[in-house]
Amino acid sequence: MKMIMLAFRNFKSSVRIYMALIISLAFTIAVYFNFQNMIYSNMFASLGDHNKEFTDMIIQTVSVVLICFSFFFIWYSTNIFLTKQKREFGIYIFMGLTNQNIAKLYIVETISICIVSLVLGILSGMAVMWLFQMIVLAISDIAIDVTFQFRFEPVIITVIVFMCMYLFFVGKGYWNILRSSVLNMISAVRQNEYVKQKRLVLVGKSVLGIGVLGIGYYLAVKGSGMEVMGNILAATILVIVGVYLLFGGLLPFVFQALAQNKAFLYQKERCLWVNQVVFRMKKNYRTYAMVCVLVLCSVTALATGLAMKNRYDNMIHFEHTYTFQFLTNQTDVGAQAEQLLKEVDTIACQSSIPVLMLEENISVLAYSNVKELAKQTGMEFSLREPTENEVIEIQNMILVSFYTQQNYGKVTIYGKEYQKIDETMVPYLGNLQRIMNFYIVSDTEYQRLCTISQEIFTYNYKLEHAECFEAAREALSVIPTGSGEEGNFTARVAKDPNDKNDEWIKIFFPLCFFMFLVFIFASVSVMFMKLSNDAFEERERYLVMRKLGFAEKTLEKSISKELGTAYILPFIVMVISAYFSVHALERVMHENFFTIYWISITVVLAFFFVFYRLSVSVYSKNIDIDKY
Repeated sequence: MKMIMLAFRNFKSSVRIYMALIISLAFTIAVYFNFQNMIYSNMFASLGDHNKEFTDMIIQTVSVVLICFSFFFIWYSTNIFLTKQKREFGIYIFMGLTNQNIAKLYIVETISICIVSLVLGILSGMAVMWLFQMIVLAISDIAIDVTFQFRFEPVIITVIVFMCMYLFFVGKGYWNILRSSVLNMISAVRQNEYVKQKRLVLVGKSVLGIGVLGIGYYLAVKGSGMEVMGNILAATILVIVGVYLLFGGLLPFVFQALAQNKAFLYQKERCLWVNQVVFRMKKNYRTYAMVCVLVLCSVTALATGLAMKNRYDNMIHFEHTYTFQFLTNQTDVGAQAEQLLKEVDTIACQSSIPVLMLEENISVLAYSNVKELAKQTGMEFSLREPTENEVIEIQNMILVSFYTQQNYGKVTIYGKEYQKIDETMVPYLGNLQRIMNFYIVSDTEYQRLCTISQEIFTYNYKLEHAECFEAAREALSVIPTGSGEEGNFTARVAKDPNDKNDEWIKIFFPLCFFMFLVFIFASVSVMFMKLSNDAFEERERYLVMRKLGFAEKTLEKSISKELGTAYILPFIVMVISAYFSVHALERVMHENFFTIYWISITVVLAFFFVFYRLSVSVYSKNIDIDKY
């Protein structure tokens, strides 16, 4: 009973330090709980089996990513907790407690943090369950009615998953304490103090780190076909390893050099914060590396969400460019279809263009005809005219494709080899681009090819009102389709404006947004845990400096620059790494995300600035600098 009371007293005294950890874990648990609740509540059932299947799969995938992240986050936080507590445990040994008793004390304290985080996470998750679903639907712009449903399955799954992870690391810590000597416990904090390393070792680490990062960046932007997936996974691992090596080598090298440069060091308050950074370098570089990785994950999550939202909007525009399309070799079909449609609804947009079907699923268009069609429909057109031996590919638009190579090589059409000079996903021919491969050729080359194949025509129409689709389809049924006498044929492609089969894509953005929040809060939590521990350990040092005559303003500047280093260095490495992660996303989506990249970076920068100012305030308050 006394052990339990001691454990809870220790927990109560440390709760301020670990409040950031508890809040971050509780937020992660709340998000995970609500993800599971969305699946078991069948809130997406009204969208149809197709949408629900994909939506549930996406949520489960994100949940697995969240579990993996939580595993490493709990690993890191329990290690920090154990290191801090070891000094206190060493004192308990002098008081007569055995290692086994101390290990039990550690279990009680750690489990207390777990239980508090779980309770707060699940209760807050349940409290905002309805609001969470409304936010998801509002961000994704999915119009469905949500009814409040409470299920025990999400609660049970959440408790089991997080308790299993915590018990694993509690067991690891228990075993560590049993094997620790008194000296190891007393000096646990000191073991994290930096020991000056040889320049050659640091240079070696730095070069190795830059090399590993370079290979990771290279793999992120290279490869083709399904090789891309393997490259991206390998790049992720290499970037994480490279970040740790870089911070473990280059950072000590630079700050050791600054500490030895007297001309730099003895100016203003530099001797205070530079030496302090060097003193805690062993612990700092690990924290910086982890924060960098977490922030990189947050940027990637946000960029992915924005990219998916942008792609969905483009895909919907692509699919619904035209409501009805005719591919025919009969010249009267266009006029007949136009008259029938006008009797049902207003035609919002229409176009026509001749094409040559030279081979199975391969057709060519004349450059000037495509340019004229773009003018008729108000579509973008910035393509240069190809020469007689060049082509431009008109591609279909899909969500992602691992066939990422921009193959500007040779294209063989009807026995002739052409150089592909460009490609576009502008829906000049709408959904026909999903059925056939279209290439733009020069006008002169098109005329030459007309001697090989007969021209056929595409007639394209977009209705003003979606509710008129069924009536229009019924009206167009009088136009016969298929092959007829004398080689005549007509094919019709229809796209229902009311079709919602792709609505599952919308769920990407809110899920990625919440993943962004989880990662960014986790990075801040790690930083706050470190700074809180540092602040309590540094009280005595700042007291001595104030007694030596250092002004309060000087110490405040030193704190600002020391903490600024903790935020700036991970941010710089993250900005570089995020460029390649977003570039990898560009390659599988065949689109430029330069704007999305800078939006994501700016959002993270805003978060970092707010948390930096808050960290300075909390740090100064914890060391009570104004009281000295």
